Amino acid sequence: MVLFVDSLHAPSPPPFTSIKIAKWTSMLQSKHTGSLFDSSYMTSLAAGPLPLIHTMPGVLWTANGRGPVDQGTARSANYVRTEIPVRIAHRIRDLQALPYVVVTQEGVAKVYDLYWTAFEKFRHLPKITNLSENEAFCEFLENILAEHAPVIPSLSLGLSLASPHLPPDALDSFMHRMLVSRISRRVLAEHHLALTKSLGKNSLEAQDPHVGIIYTALNLKTSIDKCVKLLQNRPHSNEDSMEENRSDTGWPEVIVDGHLDTKFSYIREHLEYILIELLKNAMRATGLRHQDAVTLPPIRATIVAGENHVGVRISDQGGGLSLASIQSPSDLFSFSHVRNATRMDDDRLGALRTASSRGVKATVAEQVGGETGRCHEGKDLEREAGIVPHQQIGLGLPMSNIFATYFGGSLELVSLDGWGE
Repeated sequence: MVLFVDSLHAPSPPPFTSIKIAKWTSMLQSKHTGSLFDSSYMTSLAAGPLPLIHTMPGVLWTANGRGPVDQGTARSANYVRTEIPVRIAHRIRDLQALPYVVVTQEGVAKVYDLYWTAFEKFRHLPKITNLSENEAFCEFLENILAEHAPVIPSLSLGLSLASPHLPPDALDSFMHRMLVSRISRRVLAEHHLALTKSLGKNSLEAQDPHVGIIYTALNLKTSIDKCVKLLQNRPHSNEDSMEENRSDTGWPEVIVDGHLDTKFSYIREHLEYILIELLKNAMRATGLRHQDAVTLPPIRATIVAGENHVGVRISDQGGGLSLASIQSPSDLFSFSHVRNATRMDDDRLGALRTASSRGVKATVAEQVGGETGRCHEGKDLEREAGIVPHQQIGLGLPMSNIFATYFGGSLELVSLDGWGE
């Protein structure tokens, strides 16, 4: 699932390629001190191929305490320093290619400004050569992550409002590129931050062995049990008001069966985000379907492990897909109102505006609606996610799908009308 290659350097920028700029972009450019459209550096980065993410052997030596700390940390820092602006440049070009009617929607110009500002900050960073400079670089990364907290709700709001003006395939393709790129940038940043924090420690011999944010022996049943506990500790008022009268009954039991000893290498925060979202939806649907039942029917999570694949099936008795506005379960992954009419609901748009104004950290705590999402070290469990796992915003399932496919997996929703999923 995680690819380690021998390349220690970011690729050189390709030759400058002249790209015609849409007229609307001059409006966004006016408040920047530099000239965006005369920047051969930005356009050359955006015109070149987008390399795959990789981590470096030197970083592994640093994390395991078996190599030169300064050298390994500097390599990791400089890889992140040079790689992130390449990915930002590609997304700036995507935004510049949008039709004028799209970029005038609220939130889109805000995202553009954040991306360009971040690009300018990264391009002026000096090379990191020692631990002291890396410490300052890590503080810089933390600030960038905080500044970009409103990006995904802002972008989702703007594209939802622009949905009537874009074909569904074009809208979903754009959002997919934006969200995948955001995940990749945050993985790079958070992985380096985690490696820096583990300097001098052998994290592979810890109770949960890991290198940076990559857990090398992730116990799937343990993650499922943790997510179930977090969800079952929620008050019922966190969900639909129809469920408030279920406080005496509690939440459905979750039975975990199959290959219970399965362990594999993965980013734990991505996995648990997906599990939280699927289990939360299953619990909610079951509670709504069986409001008059004395005991709620159980939810079953089945683990299946093969030589090269690991699968989890979560099945419930929540009645299946019952929304008249959704024709296919896969439409729940779409950002287009043509495929998912709930994108234009006033309540959802209002929730996106609220999230855009305050920003979010994309933690499990936000998914379950409280502080219970923090692990025992007091750290956020899903800082790497980089999105808004908030109720009523409509990003949970689309982001779960992107997380699942990011490392070559898949997420399939199968609805049995009248029974469940």
